[in-house]
Amino acid sequence: MNIVIIGAGLGGLTAANALLDRGFHVTVLEQAAQLKEIGAGVQLSANATGVLYRLGLGPALERIASEPAGKRVRLWNTGQAWPLFDLGAVSRERYGYPYFTLHRADLHAVLADGVRRRSPDAIRLGVKVDGHRQHDDGRVTVHAADGTTVVADLVIGADGVHSRTREALFGPDAPRFSGIMAWRGVIRASDLPAHMREPYGSNWVGPGAHVIQYPLRGGELVNFVGAVEGGGWEVESWSERGTHEECLRDFAGWHEDVQAMIRAIDVPYKWALMVRDPMPQWSQGSVTLLGDACHPTLPFLAQGAGMALEDGYVLARALDQYRGDVPQALRSYEAARHERTARIVRGSAANAARFHNPALGHAEGAAAYVGTEWSEDRVKERYEWLFQYDVDAVPL
Repeated sequence: MNIVIIGAGLGGLTAANALLDRGFHVTVLEQAAQLKEIGAGVQLSANATGVLYRLGLGPALERIASEPAGKRVRLWNTGQAWPLFDLGAVSRERYGYPYFTLHRADLHAVLADGVRRRSPDAIRLGVKVDGHRQHDDGRVTVHAADGTTVVADLVIGADGVHSRTREALFGPDAPRFSGIMAWRGVIRASDLPAHMREPYGSNWVGPGAHVIQYPLRGGELVNFVGAVEGGGWEVESWSERGTHEECLRDFAGWHEDVQAMIRAIDVPYKWALMVRDPMPQWSQGSVTLLGDACHPTLPFLAQGAGMALEDGYVLARALDQYRGDVPQALRSYEAARHERTARIVRGSAANAARFHNPALGHAEGAAAYVGTEWSEDRVKERYEWLFQYDVDAVPL
């Protein structure tokens, strides 16, 4: 069975690794001339790292990841801290796999190396896909901008939030501005005070904004994401540069630790966070979607990358189980994945309101609010079902 994957991002490469392990012939078409990722951090909880260990990528992952000792909630102006949940050994013991924070480019390189070890010529760079045409016999012809074509038994659109594959199947999407824009940047840990180089992740919460920080590359770097409510910036792009002055204005009055991180960011980037409703259908004929192409989400549950990894692995399982019956495999894949991904999309939107609640504006209200919303029972309710997910156990 010949499978074409459009897009060599995290989800597409995970699918390629999983499919190659099951004996499928895979071609990954990537429009970029060089295989690289935007420099930013990514969090992978046990449900996602479990995918990578199953693919034999665990040792490579451990060499380039950070494994935080825990995560904390911190109050925007005083810096008061509350434990959110323990990570490190606790994640391994409770969920079977570690919780890692990684530089996105490092994770991308591990996945690409895995594909190339399995099939040295599987990834084709500099191929911009213009469209596809499905045939009566179930095959699909993929058309590239340079005039070349590739014929496949199945096409997987792993081409991200602005997926042209999705548009070809279902028409233009209708994103809505969430009312929140985000800043992101990577910081050299040596540029920060010693207490900010501890191996912990922090969720800074405040009225109308929040900040996420966590270590990368074994503590060599620190990832910064700051989300701010308000209009004025509605460009959905990861490569739009902002200025330190703009970012500092958005977090005026916040704790000095937050100010120090902003000043130390190498290049501050900004992007608008858009909302899309969960799609009722991901597949049509012999073409399907995975990752951000079919369920883009706000980043407030830290599961965007994890969903793409899970999709790629479960899709490979379904195609293996229903080998030779692509329609049944795709129905099974969607049935296994749809409700979980929709719940994550909804839960991420709910977390935005939780992180930005007006009660956080005053110390007396903040302590009570955090004590309730981040109590052990509430945290388990929001996260246990995420971390316990087993890509090998989900029925197909």
